[in-house]
Amino acid sequence: MIFAVAALAVLVAANSYAAELKIGDDAPKWSGIIGTDDKEHGLSDFKDARAIVLVFTCNHCPVVQAYEDRLIALQKDYKSKGVQVVAVNVNNLAADRLDKMKVRAKGEDRKDKKPLNFPYLYDRTQKIGRDYGATVTPHVFLLCKDRKIAYMGAIDDNINPKQVKTHFLRDALGAVLAGKEPPKTATKAVGCSIKWDEEK
Repeated sequence: MIFAVAALAVLVAANSYAAELKIGDDAPKWSGIIGTDDKEHGLSDFKDARAIVLVFTCNHCPVVQAYEDRLIALQKDYKSKGVQVVAVNVNNLAADRLDKMKVRAKGEDRKDKKPLNFPYLYDRTQKIGRDYGATVTPHVFLLCKDRKIAYMGAIDDNINPKQVKTHFLRDALGAVLAGKEPPKTATKAVGCSIKWDEEK
């Protein structure tokens, strides 16, 4: 059902409100961002991570919901290798605000009640999303050990996990952890358009 709903989502590839980063650029720093744990977080909190998967996300988007299990699995599979997934919600819709994020993080509104196993942060000012040039949810930025952008774009090539042929993010992670350049450094991020405050 979620895939049928997702097909109706607004799909975009660009946004005039966001900056544009290039592969090899330094990842914009950020701090003081509240999480579903009621603590403030910053990029430096994850200084020991060999790689950071920064994913711009939200609650309401069916495309995001379709990818949640894959992000949970990715964190589980790569945690021992020093990889940290960090999810940042950039929307200010009622369904995406912090109280609703806490419910989502605990898995209380999921059928399987599976909680998120990575930090879920609220970019209330939308500054982080703009600084990174995020356009949709989900939109992934892979940061290597020296916190440069190593990959950005989609998680894989199909919203339906049974039809995925190319695992862009996992392939990029494997390369980065091996000290190599990802086979693809950028792909088109497809999902629900970020609801910038100016557009309301």
